[in-house]
Amino acid sequence: MTKKRYPRLLGLLPLFGTLLLGGCNMTLLDPVGQVGIEERNLIITATLLMLLVVVPVIIMTLVFAWKYRASNTSATYTPKWSHSTKIEVVIWTVPILIIIALGVITYKSTHALDPYRPLESDVKPITIEVVAMDWKWMFIYPEQGIATVNKIVFPANTPVNFRITSDTVMNSFFIPGLGGQIYAMAGMTTKLHLIANRNAEMEGISANYSGAGFTGMKFKAIATSQADFDAWVSEVKASPKQLDEAAYAALSVSSQNNPVELFSSYTPNLFQKIVDKYEGMTPGKPVKHEKKEVAGNDVADTSEHSAAGAEE
Repeated sequence: MTKKRYPRLLGLLPLFGTLLLGGCNMTLLDPVGQVGIEERNLIITATLLMLLVVVPVIIMTLVFAWKYRASNTSATYTPKWSHSTKIEVVIWTVPILIIIALGVITYKSTHALDPYRPLESDVKPITIEVVAMDWKWMFIYPEQGIATVNKIVFPANTPVNFRITSDTVMNSFFIPGLGGQIYAMAGMTTKLHLIANRNAEMEGISANYSGAGFTGMKFKAIATSQADFDAWVSEVKASPKQLDEAAYAALSVSSQNNPVELFSSYTPNLFQKIVDKYEGMTPGKPVKHEKKEVAGNDVADTSEHSAAGAEE
């Protein structure tokens, strides 16, 4: 009885796995933004093309295993068979055509969905500067003169130009409901262009492990009407908090599961100052004070060589 019970229990495992998958978030397959929709369509198209090979192979494996089973004595037995031109043509032509189709689609979509490529729209885009920190996200609105932590609001049907950097280790900025992720790296500025097709409240995450507080590094991303966005900006400007140098220094301290914070103002050029902090990390590009030191060392070396030549 025990031996017969095990196969039945094993048969229930796929059902159990299906129940677990029922709790997964399907945001990637139900995006709010146009970029996300195009990426979803690309995923579905590529999957269907690959299934043109996978499904027939699975079916033929089952059919051949059943047809040529040991108990089927009526099956044709050809132990010396080794070649079939028809089979060779099929198993080579179909995959090659699929690879060519995938290559063309991937090439076109790679350029069309380039995260650095501005989105075409008659509406003026809004710029949001993003700074990855331990373990929180800071957002700066240069045109509105405000800053937030772990929350962004922007108008729907309006392109959003994200400028992204990090004031700590490498990270990844990702709003699954809008489009793909882009890395945030210290001393560098990366770009991402997204747009929401309708009003929605989404969750943004860190898509790159960055330490102990990684799992709590989430933020709210809200697409709303232009009127509601303007009202929200006015609300933030009324906040008593100001993101001056002292406030930013306190914010830079590592912390986990941070609440939303709103700042009515921030230190001028804060985003660029954060990028410039790590300028020396860029190979072959010394910072300004290093250039002066290098020039001074060159002059000193020249003087020493001249003095040595005179003594000789």
